[in-house]
Amino acid sequence: MKNQHKITGFKALHQQDTPLLLGNVWNAHTAKLAEQAGFQALGSSSHAMAFALGYTDGQNIPCDDIFHVIKRIVSVVSIPVSVDFEAGYSDDPKVVAGFVKLLEDVGIAGINLEDGKVIDGKRVLGDASLMQSKIEAIKSVTDIFINARTDTYTTTHANALEESIKRANLYGKAGADGIFVPLIETEADIKSFVEKVNLPLNVFATANLPAYEKLSELGVKRISHGAKQYDLLMKKSEQIFKDFFDTKDYKILLG
Repeated sequence: MKNQHKITGFKALHQQDTPLLLGNVWNAHTAKLAEQAGFQALGSSSHAMAFALGYTDGQNIPCDDIFHVIKRIVSVVSIPVSVDFEAGYSDDPKVVAGFVKLLEDVGIAGINLEDGKVIDGKRVLGDASLMQSKIEAIKSVTDIFINARTDTYTTTHANALEESIKRANLYGKAGADGIFVPLIETEADIKSFVEKVNLPLNVFATANLPAYEKLSELGVKRISHGAKQYDLLMKKSEQIFKDFFDTKDYKILLG
């Protein structure tokens, strides 16, 4: 298998005493910047990548475009790269596994695979058994790190914590290597989850998330920020374009 040393190394990063801080990137340039800043591993942001290429989020970016961008990212960095592969771009587990095998051949170390979908602009929680089948199919062709994302909190499930624990344990039995629970934020929920799930927990950066040190104490193993940095930069760029056009003062562009 290609890239086995990166896969093994990436898995080990989820067993450190402190959480792995993942650098979320969307092209080769941002990947190089993140590596230079000291990040141990990178994760693509499907949202940022899609918007940067002119698509909207929610599995609207063609797989060929994903492969192209990821190939460029992998070619310019030496640290492990994980791909946000949304819901796998198919409901057929064998097709999903085939896509992931192509990504593994490019040189990635892991993927995010989610059990939610964006339908008509709204995120909907999907069937746990289908997610389980996708994980099993992927593991039959490659041993990359599968970070199983559950959208229980992002879809405001009535019993988000309990359902997250249930799904996480199901996905772990199917072969998932880690579990991503976006918007789990309270210390009580995180503590309960970590006690009842034997998978490295990945949380998402929000204004309400406890500080890094506290997350470390709670047993969180990975922190990601998705498209937060991309969105911040684009808002700044939008303002710069507007100010430059309105004032015609090119010094705005010179800092």
